Amino acid sequence: MYTRKRRRPVSEINVVPYIDVMLVLLIIFMVTAPLVTQGVKVELPKAEAQALSEDSKPPIIASVDADGQYYLNVGDTQDEPMSPVDLAAIVAAQLKNDPDTPVMVKGDGKVPYEYVVQLMVFLQRAGAPSVGLMTETPATDED
Repeated sequence: MYTRKRRRPVSEINVVPYIDVMLVLLIIFMVTAPLVTQGVKVELPKAEAQALSEDSKPPIIASVDADGQYYLNVGDTQDEPMSPVDLAAIVAAQLKNDPDTPVMVKGDGKVPYEYVVQLMVFLQRAGAPSVGLMTETPATDED
């Protein structure tokens, strides 16, 4: 007669499906990781900040006031607000003529941070390789 052998249950875990899932997740994270980081590229100073020297080129100064109005120190309309598109076009033209011209941002102390970052993004899109931030020396009381 035919005897049926009894099979013993396998007590090992099959890890192949887990490895497949892990590799798929690894690929997903590798693809999405560069998309997560956002920001504006700025060059942070490596040492104590110094004023621009007198013999350096005059910088292009883009300003933003507390109301979010943008200004540029180039041309005859320095005191008139301009749109970000016009500002970026003028800066791009200036940098095309002289790519070594420094670009500076001057912001009112009460302006929201968002307006300063937007201005820096407009300047970056206009072709500014780096953007400096203008500050004033704090007054010291020596009485």
